[in-house]
Amino acid sequence: MMNVLIKINVRRNLSRLSGSGKKLLKSNRLSAADNSVKSSSFHSSPAANMRYVQFTAASGGPQRLGVQLSQDGDIIDVSGVNSSIPNSLVQFLAAGPVHQEKAKRIVAQGQSVIALSEVKLLSPITRPDKVVCVGLNYRDHCEEQNKPVPTEPVFFSKFSSVIVGPYDDVKHPTEITKCLDWEVELAVVIGKEGKNIRQGNAMDHVFGFTVAQDVTARDWQKGHNGGQWLLGKSMDTFCPMGPCVVSKDAVQDPHDLVLRSWVNGDQKQQGNSKNLVFPIDFLISYLSK
Repeated sequence: MMNVLIKINVRRNLSRLSGSGKKLLKSNRLSAADNSVKSSSFHSSPAANMRYVQFTAASGGPQRLGVQLSQDGDIIDVSGVNSSIPNSLVQFLAAGPVHQEKAKRIVAQGQSVIALSEVKLLSPITRPDKVVCVGLNYRDHCEEQNKPVPTEPVFFSKFSSVIVGPYDDVKHPTEITKCLDWEVELAVVIGKEGKNIRQGNAMDHVFGFTVAQDVTARDWQKGHNGGQWLLGKSMDTFCPMGPCVVSKDAVQDPHDLVLRSWVNGDQKQQGNSKNLVFPIDFLISYLSK
């Protein structure tokens, strides 16, 4: 498994978007367990705790790969400083640790700093090989839906082409679905190949973490396509993500993170990864078989 994005569903609010309107504006937040600590707490020193972003100039132009110095902070254009560094995080990870060390040196030297106001942030990872999602993986989510806690993981997929940026609109195709729903996600970015991975070694394959939305047309998930979930999960723009991938070493405990979701400015969800049914290392090991 390589360049796999594992999305882990969080407890959700059961309110839904009706058929009114064609766009659903949203934002996500990921923070440490203390509700007063925002995701900027993941950043302590630029060379150690990296926040990778993909971006363009605000006026347009080619995609670039950068490191954001803090939440809502300025960005170092690492692919612009060193042309050997790819402008895509997927390609950056495929090259192995050599480019990661180059990026750390560039950040430590403080080269090519760009103000956040001068860029457009894209999804921090695009076109991964797989987007593997885990359903019913929070105990309180199971209780909320009056469903038994699974005894083995429930997996489904989304097309990687539906990933969009953190501030892009989610388009509501009102002509085909009246039951648009959302679920905030902890997304795990796999950066190292592996097969038959032992659970005790599984976190060695994790590159970092980001936050995402699993947008779903519930009527298509449950009432069309023979009960297969894929089409209801994979309509255009149904996977907003970002704004950054936080490096693994910047997250003290991925099983104690608060995730929140806002829809059109209103907070709709809050959950904590400590309520996972199956931990991240188990899921990686399970999927690698």
